Amino acid sequence: MLLTEPCDQAITGILELTGLSAEADRAWMFEYDATLLRFRNTHEWSRETVTSHVTDLQDTPVTMIAWLQQFLSLNQAVMINDVSALPRPARDLQAEMLRQNDKSVLCIPVFFEDRLRACIGFDATRIHTHWDGAITSQLYRCANLIALARYGSNTPAQQNRQPVAHLSADPLIYIRTFGRVRGVTSAEIVCLRSARDYTTLFLSDGSSMTDLRPLSVWAGMLPPGHFHRIHRTTIVNLHHVAELNRHAGSSGDRWEVSLRILDETQSVSRPYRQELRSKLGV
Repeated sequence: MLLTEPCDQAITGILELTGLSAEADRAWMFEYDATLLRFRNTHEWSRETVTSHVTDLQDTPVTMIAWLQQFLSLNQAVMINDVSALPRPARDLQAEMLRQNDKSVLCIPVFFEDRLRACIGFDATRIHTHWDGAITSQLYRCANLIALARYGSNTPAQQNRQPVAHLSADPLIYIRTFGRVRGVTSAEIVCLRSARDYTTLFLSDGSSMTDLRPLSVWAGMLPPGHFHRIHRTTIVNLHHVAELNRHAGSSGDRWEVSLRILDETQSVSRPYRQELRSKLGV
C-alpha cells in the first residue's frame, strides 16, 4: 500500500488497518521540524465515536513532550499503560493526553537515515490497554515502511506525497521554573548541569535558570548536532565551546572545555571524549 498509493493517503490507511488490528481507538502520526524542537500532527485515524485531534498541536514546542522525547530520541518504544500514573516530569504530556480522553498510549519513533523524523502510535480511550511485544514489533515495521515512503527519494509514494511542512524558524524552548516560564532559542543555551531532579541552564546573556525537569529529559529534546554530553551531569552547546584542553590537571591527563560567558572550565569524562573531538572537528 505505502509504495504504490499517494503517500499521505497510504499512511492514513496503514494507521487505520493497524489501529483496528490492535483494537486501538485512535492511531496517529506527528512529525518534527528540522531542528527537532517543534512538531505537528499530520495523520490520524479514529473510530466513529472517538474525537479527532489531528488539527491540534500544530507547530508545538517539543518541550511539551520532553519526557516522551528522551525515549523516542533513543529509538525506544514507549508503552503508557495508565496515563493518569505518568510521573511528574510528564505533567504537560499527561494534561494533553487526558484532554484527549486517553487511558493508554503506545508510541513508536520513526527514524530515517539514523535521524528521528516522526512518531506513530495508538490511543485507547475506552479501557486501559496493554499492547504486547507482537503489536509493538508490528508498529515498528510500519514505522520503517512509513519512513521509506515519507522520507525516501526513490519510491512512487514519495513522488506523490504532499511536501513536509517547514515550521517556523528559531523555535523557542521553554524553561519552566517555580511560577515562571521563559522561552529561549537553543543558541542561547550555553550549558546545562544536573541539579538532582532539576536542571540548571546557563544562558548566553549571563543569566541562569533552574528548570523543574531532570537532565535526562533535556538530553532527549536538545538538537543532537549542537549539544553534547561531556559528563553524566553536564551537557554543553558546541557553538559556545571556546577552548578544549586535553592536558589539564596536575597530571596532564584531564580534559576540560572552556565556554563563553562561564568563568569555570567543564570537565570532560572519558566516555564522551572521542565523540566530542569528532563533533568539534579536532
